[in-house]
Amino acid sequence: MDATPDDSGEDDSGTGTGTGIRKIIHVDMDAFYASVEQRDDPSLRGRPVAVGGSSDRGVVAAASYEARVFGVRSAMASAKAIRLCPALVFCKPRFDVYKHVSGQIRAIFHDYTPHVEPLSLDEAYLDVTDDILGIGSATRIAELIRARIRADTGLTASAGVSYNKFLAKLASDQNKPDGLCIIRPGEGAAFVAQLPVRRFHGIGPRGAERMAALGIETGADLALKDLPFLQAHFGSMAEYLYRAARGIDLRRVRADRPRKSVGGERTFDRDLSTGPALREALERIIDIVWDRIERSEAHGRTVTLKLKYIDFSPMSRARSAVRPITSKDEFAAMSRELLDAVLPLPQPVRLMGLTLSALDEGDLPDDETPPAGQPELPL
Repeated sequence: MDATPDDSGEDDSGTGTGTGIRKIIHVDMDAFYASVEQRDDPSLRGRPVAVGGSSDRGVVAAASYEARVFGVRSAMASAKAIRLCPALVFCKPRFDVYKHVSGQIRAIFHDYTPHVEPLSLDEAYLDVTDDILGIGSATRIAELIRARIRADTGLTASAGVSYNKFLAKLASDQNKPDGLCIIRPGEGAAFVAQLPVRRFHGIGPRGAERMAALGIETGADLALKDLPFLQAHFGSMAEYLYRAARGIDLRRVRADRPRKSVGGERTFDRDLSTGPALREALERIIDIVWDRIERSEAHGRTVTLKLKYIDFSPMSRARSAVRPITSKDEFAAMSRELLDAVLPLPQPVRLMGLTLSALDEGDLPDDETPPAGQPELPL
């Protein structure tokens, strides 16, 4: 699409300093791992592809859009994915290749701004307020970046352009795949109002159900709830919800921010209470988190198990090794010991997570939880 110099609210100089409005782009690669596999193996193009292990205990790390049509999603058990899509083709992860492509993409970002905050190998925030190339439009910059990515890597990316990080991230998901969405100054609250709350980062299916029971199904419904109501029902997350419903986000893009941990968590479709069910869930989370540890080249000493009970009260346990953990077997053993030490549980749990911390080195991506200032919702 063609863009005009003021299509994302910037002034003619491209600095945005006259109004104080920032110009933020969120770039998100489309089905990144699976798309790399389809690019490198033409026989996979147009076919449902999953990156991950195909064994009974395997987990889908990424799914192509052809697989998503059947309901296949990342973090899903491979056995379930095969039931949903018998023609699914599994590819073993090639993190060295994904990291190389990610480096190509980040180099493109830095041609347009030094203010790049990677969230993972396949997505990042860019602050282009300063417009170092004098292009004059954040939307035009996003278009140029997407075109460069396609030309240099043979892959597609979607982008969101707006005046804060929360809105830019929502926008990048709006027209996927290979899409672009702009939310201009003054449009944030209206854009959020028409979205289902399930689109808010951190709100899962169960969380959306709980909010629906309180009469909250859209951003507009959420905006009608005052802060005391949100505090009564969502505790420390109330401020985030209050701001999000109004399209407000004061966080700045932070280039090269250090990571303190690598981890992941899952909210279950049904509450788990028995030892066998919890141990099975733990194994899948171990697979997911260790993949992230490997691709980030992290070396840490502390493993933390996080549980959230059905009444939303949290519980965590941690154990530290005397030296950095370098093998999946060691990470898995410590994780299992942590769970075994708290069984049996006093009540069922709805969420489980693992993190590796006390990191020594590594170029770490985000662990896919909301960045500082936007905490994970207990939903």
